[in-house]
Amino acid sequence: MDWKLELVIIPVADVDRAKTFYTEQVGFRLDVDHRASDTFRVVQMTPPGSACSISIGLGISSAVPGSVQGLHLVVSDIEAARDDLVGRGVEVSPIFHFEQGSQMPGPDPERRDYGSFLSFSDPDGNSWLVQEVHHGAP
Repeated sequence: MDWKLELVIIPVADVDRAKTFYTEQVGFRLDVDHRASDTFRVVQMTPPGSACSISIGLGISSAVPGSVQGLHLVVSDIEAARDDLVGRGVEVSPIFHFEQGSQMPGPDPERRDYGSFLSFSDPDGNSWLVQEVHHGAP
């Protein structure tokens, strides 16, 4: 039996502000924006190429806005991903890698899978880590 992660709830203070950030700045696809009442709204968005979506809204979580930390996105080209995010106006960390347990500037010198990273946060402080994985590509 397959167990597939389908949806991650991201707590936000301002649904419209977060929706704009994730769709217009980060580039996620808007799948659903449904308001059932003044106290219930679901906005679902999906990162390009992902089978898992995120959801923000009203009445869908009791978690504190900004409390989700360290969600991971995987890209095949960390430099192109950073350029895209910066071009869309997202505040993004410089690319970094780790050597002997210490964070070092720049991509992994050997460009190993899971070796190069960048980070960003949404307007509420929910944090994301982007890592480079080539999935068998040279």
